[in-house]
Amino acid sequence: MPNQIRFEVLTFETTPEVVPHVDSRPLTELIDAYEVGAKMDVAGDAYAGLVPAHFDFGPMEEHYLGAGMGPRVPLLGCTCGEWGCWPLMATVTAVGDTVTWDEFEQPHRTDRDYTGFGPFTFSRTDYDEALAVLMIDLADWA
Repeated sequence: MPNQIRFEVLTFETTPEVVPHVDSRPLTELIDAYEVGAKMDVAGDAYAGLVPAHFDFGPMEEHYLGAGMGPRVPLLGCTCGEWGCWPLMATVTAVGDTVTWDEFEQPHRTDRDYTGFGPFTFSRTDYDEALAVLMIDLADWA
């Protein structure tokens, strides 16, 4: 059974912040729990959503399909609002009727092992619908 996806738009200072939710749980909580459980240094509450105003990700619906930056994209950034400060990267693969997030990494800690985290596989129809809602939510900020 595929995972469920939703993109929540929160407020970072005075601009939108995008937090993916997998199976009704924020990705920030999922990765924090994984890192704390794996006893990783600098684990827990280190991640936040992406702040599109702080970096030109291009159209967010393309970013979350692995376009623009390549298949490995940041899904989360740092609590300071800059994605490059402390990103959670993943490979996003959209093939046929599925979208998969896997090969997670924290590029500032290359010795970390994320093989037990994910993969998350979504129905392409549900994923596209979640992206359409995200784009409407982001347009409300304009």
